[in-house]
Formats: sequence, structure tokens, C-alpha cells
Amino acid sequence: MGVIGVSAAFASLTTTRPSAGQTNPNPGQGPGQNPGQKGQNQCFLKGTTIRTAAGDRKIEDLAMGDLLPTVFGGICPIQWIGRYSLKKSDPTNAWVKKVLPVRISRSALGLDVPCAELYVTKEHELLIDGVLVTAGSLINGTTITVYNPRELDELEFFHIKLERHNGIYAEGTPCGTMRNVEESAVNFDEYVRLYEPLTAQEAPCAPLLSCTGARRELKSRLRSAISPWIDRRQKLDIIRDELEERGIAVLRDRNSSHDCGVSA
Repeated sequence: MGVIGVSAAFASLTTTRPSAGQTNPNPGQGPGQNPGQKGQNQCFLKGTTIRTAAGDRKIEDLAMGDLLPTVFGGICPIQWIGRYSLKKSDPTNAWVKKVLPVRISRSALGLDVPCAELYVTKEHELLIDGVLVTAGSLINGTTITVYNPRELDELEFFHIKLERHNGIYAEGTPCGTMRNVEESAVNFDEYVRLYEPLTAQEAPCAPLLSCTGARRELKSRLRSAISPWIDRRQKLDIIRDELEERGIAVLRDRNSSHDCGVSA
């Protein structure tokens, strides 16, 4: 196509054409900066290890009042833990793709970050380079992939609410806490009983970036594809590109170690 043709295609894709009556729900934010849509739960899969002031514990074993080290603001008590359950209507059916969590392999984000495999929903926020990025925006097919537990008939998720939005450590990885309490929580009535009236969605503790959604992802990928000639990448594009390169290197090192072990 050539650089000029690619540039023209890019310009066409990145031109916003809102439908009649549509407004930008996040004024001042460009492509790749829309936070997760309301109703899309941001949670940790059961079994996730959370760092507490008393040591690492499984998220399902935590309770309100437990103290957590945070990225911003020192030690904070847990205000509430939301529980969410997804079940197959028919155990013989496959999971619907959009509900499947993301698996982040050990060292996918940095050396021993996470320190063990981390499983979160696609809209869960990871704190990387001073910004919050949804996990689904970082899928690279190597170290960050969609996890499909075909053998399970139920997926149990948990999320942690502090007094204010903050970052906590899950498998050693800085992750966002709950910003919006969803009615889909199994124990939603408990939250209403304790904290009614409900508060509005909290502002994020850091800039929130996401390119989930086919059109936004396509534009993000195109920015990366033409970057050797015209670099119009945004912060999220650069983070994803760097993690993709890291994923290839990590996978190569693992394969090399395996080959050495087999040879020995």
C-alpha cells in the first residue's frame, strides 16, 4: 500500500463519526483512553493471592477490615469485598468468550511481575508506568492470553473496595481496586445494607486507558503497524508493544531452558 496509503487509511479510521444524538462520555479523552464500560465487572479469579499487611492471602479468605498495602496512601482497610459467580446453563456447553478471564503469566510485565500466574477479567485495571490499563487491552498471545477453563462449570470472581480507589498488589502486581459497585454481585444486598445510599463511580487513582472493542483495537494496532514510518502511537499502544516484545523474549527464553533440560 505504501506509507501514503497507510497514512490515509489511518486518518480515515481515526476520524470520529458520532451517530446522531451521541456524545463523548469522556470528553478530552482520545482513542485508547476510554475506561471500561459500566456493567463490565473488574475482578480477580478465585485463588488470587493478595498482599496484606500480615502477609499474602487468597482473596476468598479476606474479610472487611483487613489491612492492605496500597500504591497510593499507605495501609488501608478493606471496606467491602464483592463476590461474583458465573455458571454454565449447560455443563456440556463451552464458555461464552466475552466472560473468559485473562491469564497473565509470571514475569509478563517485568521480572517476577506477576510473581505467579494472575487471572483477572478483561476490564480489570493494571497499574503500569503510572497509568491504569485494562488487561484485555494487553492480550499478546504469548504471556498475556485469554484463559478458557473448559473443565470448570462455574467461575468465581472477587473484587476489593477501599474507601477510595487505589492500587493493591495481586500476585505482586499493582492492580486497581473497585470503583463501581455492580448489582450483579452475589452479595450486593450486603453492600446496600452497610453503605446505602450508593455512591457514584469513583474517579480512578491514575489515568485509565483501554482499547477493548473491535474498532478501538483495530485503530490501536494500525498505529503500531505504521510506527516505523509514522509514529502516532499513544501511551497504551507503546505499553502493549513493549509487552508484546517482552512476551516473545520470555517465551524464547523458556523454550531455550526447556531444550537445555531435555538435552541434559
